[in-house]
Amino acid sequence: MLKKSDKIEKVYYSIGEVAELFEVNPSLIRFWEKEFDILKPQKNKKGNRLFTKQDLDNLRIIYHLVKERGYTLQGAREKLKQNREEVENNVVIIDSLQKIKSFLLEIKEEL
Repeated sequence: MLKKSDKIEKVYYSIGEVAELFEVNPSLIRFWEKEFDILKPQKNKKGNRLFTKQDLDNLRIIYHLVKERGYTLQGAREKLKQNREEVENNVVIIDSLQKIKSFLLEIKEEL
């Protein structure tokens, strides 16, 4: 799963790299690409998908709704249409809280 602490430095990521970041199969990424309009990776001359940072952010939102919150695909699409900004803010808040939790657990272990 992609965390905010992971540094995103490349311009384009292959589908294998993206699947590894999110700990899912590449087939799931391809499936989500068909199901969600917000995913539009570029393709090179060979037809390989090239994901940008924006694509990774969109995948993070989809991952949060489907895998973490348990939404159906239709429910996730509707939630994104209704209030995408709220969903994005929730993802950012959850990531921040997870970083704080990790930091506090590290401090606890040191004590």
